Amino acid sequence: MNLKNKITLGFLAVLAMLIGVSAYALYSVKRLERSSSMVLQDNFYSVQLGQRMFAALDDLAPLEQQRYLGGTASINYAPALQNGLQRFRQNLTREAGNITEVGERQIVDSLTRAFADYQLLLDPQSSNAPTPAFYLEQILPRHQLLRAQTARMVQLNMQALMRKNVVAQQTATKANRYTVALLTFSVLFTMMFIFSVPEATVAPLRQLTASLANAARHDFTASIPEEGNDEFTQVARSFNQMLLQLRDYRTSTLAELITERNRVVSIVNSLDEGLLLIDQNRRVIVANPVVSNLLGLPLGQLENRAADEVAQENDLLREMLRHLDLPANRREADPPLLTLAQGGEELYYRLIVHDVVSYNEALEKKAFVGSILLLRNVSDFKKLDQAKSNFLATVSHELKTPLSSINFSLMLLQDQRVGPINEAQQKLLATLNRENQRLLKLVGELIDVSRLESGNIQLNFQPSRIHDIVQFAADTIQLQLQPKQLTLDIQVPETLPAVRADIEKTTWVLLNLLANAIRYSPEQEAIRIRADLAPDGQQVQVRVQDRGPGIAPQYQEKIFQRFVQIPDKNGYKGGSGLGLSIAREFITSQGGQLWVESELGTGSTFGFTLALASQNEVA
Repeated sequence: MNLKNKITLGFLAVLAMLIGVSAYALYSVKRLERSSSMVLQDNFYSVQLGQRMFAALDDLAPLEQQRYLGGTASINYAPALQNGLQRFRQNLTREAGNITEVGERQIVDSLTRAFADYQLLLDPQSSNAPTPAFYLEQILPRHQLLRAQTARMVQLNMQALMRKNVVAQQTATKANRYTVALLTFSVLFTMMFIFSVPEATVAPLRQLTASLANAARHDFTASIPEEGNDEFTQVARSFNQMLLQLRDYRTSTLAELITERNRVVSIVNSLDEGLLLIDQNRRVIVANPVVSNLLGLPLGQLENRAADEVAQENDLLREMLRHLDLPANRREADPPLLTLAQGGEELYYRLIVHDVVSYNEALEKKAFVGSILLLRNVSDFKKLDQAKSNFLATVSHELKTPLSSINFSLMLLQDQRVGPINEAQQKLLATLNRENQRLLKLVGELIDVSRLESGNIQLNFQPSRIHDIVQFAADTIQLQLQPKQLTLDIQVPETLPAVRADIEKTTWVLLNLLANAIRYSPEQEAIRIRADLAPDGQQVQVRVQDRGPGIAPQYQEKIFQRFVQIPDKNGYKGGSGLGLSIAREFITSQGGQLWVESELGTGSTFGFTLALASQNEVA
């Protein structure tokens, strides 16, 4: 018999015993209830009738004595006597209809005859004289006879009540014994079922668990005994076949795995980039000679060791792990550039971190299995970038002087004191002046970029009120609002604490954000400027919100890169693509952050944070 049928039969047996015990208990309760009901309906009712008959006789006794022993002659005793006799007769009649015991019929018949004689003697229409002698000889003996016979009837029913009570108690005791016996048998059977079935179920599972543990340790020789013909035997047979197949598969593929591993190791070792593979437990499992050389550690001190343990004694690995702990979006957005000294010169390596995700077929979902840390040599690109920066700086400085001279000359030409010019010449000069101003702005931005790249940016930190900075920027930008009839909605409390900032650089950032908002806002819209304390209470955050077309998610991080412009339905719009890049550098160099929140069709909000000034600085 298989295990399923065994368990099913066991539960059916327990169910049958529960039904049997419940049915017998219900039968016993119903029987006791029926017996009690009969006692109450029959014998107890007769006792109640007897008590009422006694009460009627008790009411008749004083009337008899007053009538026959010298009561008041003027009193009419007939109604009272008739009432008492009627009560006795009614209860006697009911008792005659409730005969339940042996001998009760004879007593009731005797009572009926005695009551008939008694009633005849008390009849006011009879010729019997109401004398004491008549009372003592005729009335009193029959009255006493009625009481005696009523007492016999009551006693007979009381004895029946006691007898039936004893029988009911015996029945209840018997039912209790049988119920306890059935319950005991059911509990014993259920306990046997509880202790036997789980053990019979768990024992094969223990064997299977032990074999699985051995298989996990690559020991495929621990098979499961195949005993019986139940489901576990079928599982054991299939599991043993699987062990044989795994043993054969391992033997046949071990050489292939070794070959593939050697091939992978050869590929990794031939890379000209430093590669470090760390598993999900932060343990180094693969390292190539390039990264070993960069870290200054032999491969034997890297592989199969905890990365955090090695990082305690290696600064470069500690820096690499610090970037590994950053969120994936921040790692991808701004991969760090590390400067290493080798052979007496500085080399630049870009740290690229990739999370390795594998599909887990058992869980049917993707699972994190490790990370790849790649050190890519970008020294040549860095040199080219430096050359580009030097070229931009040189060109910017070289262009600034002639552009300034051109700007001065244009101003002179527009001055009427130099000489009269006609309207067409005035328009040409205005166009030249506008384009020259745009070139001067572009050259200024290029100079700022070159300073940022060279690290020569100078910051003048001082305690500043955000309200004053926002108000100054708002006053400066007023003329640019008029062509589109835009308005500024400024919500900057004057009670905000002072910040530690470079006023000139911060104002430049705010003006740049406002200029972008004006450029992309529809006509007759409001540009909102808000400032409040950051959630951490240690910074003030400023936000500039417009109602423009918004920025798609894929461009929200790219707009802070240099020379990047966002296309719209009308093509590229804006300047050189350097403003937001410079603005972020200005804010970051002051210890703050610059970001954007935007959705297409709902406008954009640019925000930045500045640290609060200390009490000493404010004082």
